[in-house]
Amino acid sequence: MSVEPVVEHRESAPARWLRERRLRIALLIALIESLLVLFNDHGWWFVVAAAAIAVGLYWLAHRKMQNALAREATWILAVSQLVAVLVPVLWVLVRTLAIIALVLLALFFLAILLLDRPGRG
Repeated sequence: MSVEPVVEHRESAPARWLRERRLRIALLIALIESLLVLFNDHGWWFVVAAAAIAVGLYWLAHRKMQNALAREATWILAVSQLVAVLVPVLWVLVRTLAIIALVLLALFFLAILLLDRPGRG
């Protein structure tokens, strides 16, 4: 049993191609942008601003656009910017949790060393 893809009315071949690959394209853009943010000293506030603009553009203009290619492009732009914002936030969260785990581990071993009484054993 084969399933034929649903074709939107008035959708051009480039729009169809973009629709089929939009998640991969958005994730690739987000990956590149996230790497640039993580390994640069410029901070990531410009990514937050770009995400706000991209999501605003998608929210305001997406349904009103007649061109399917432009609709797909706004979707890709919004998703890639939102993922690019999430990566540095998750990076900070994981790094903070790792530091907390190391501090707790150090406290545990310090307690073991301090409670170890000479002459036992």
